[in-house]
Amino acid sequence: MTRQWMAVMAGLCFAGSAYAGDWKENHPRRAEVNGRLNNQNRRIKDGVEDGKLSKGQAQQLHSEDRAIRQQERGMAAEHGGHITKGEQRQLNQEENQVSRQIHEEKHPGQ
Repeated sequence: MTRQWMAVMAGLCFAGSAYAGDWKENHPRRAEVNGRLNNQNRRIKDGVEDGKLSKGQAQQLHSEDRAIRQQERGMAAEHGGHITKGEQRQLNQEENQVSRQIHEEKHPGQ
């Protein structure tokens, strides 16, 4: 029974690693886009903690970032786990808009 269980577990681990390799979450273009999203998430949380953003503002900004992340995942799914340079450019432009919103809401009038 133990050998069978080990064989099943090894098979699952192998299947999981093969799937992860196909998804290419660490593809450089995806990593760059997702790194920016993670940074913006941190900036939003910091804004709430230091009182510069209300919870409502933070929810709206997080919602916009989630939409970008979903868009990135959909694009990657269409291309075997990676995104094209054009898609990266589009996502970065969208992230730039949210980044400006974060700054403007944290520092009104600047």
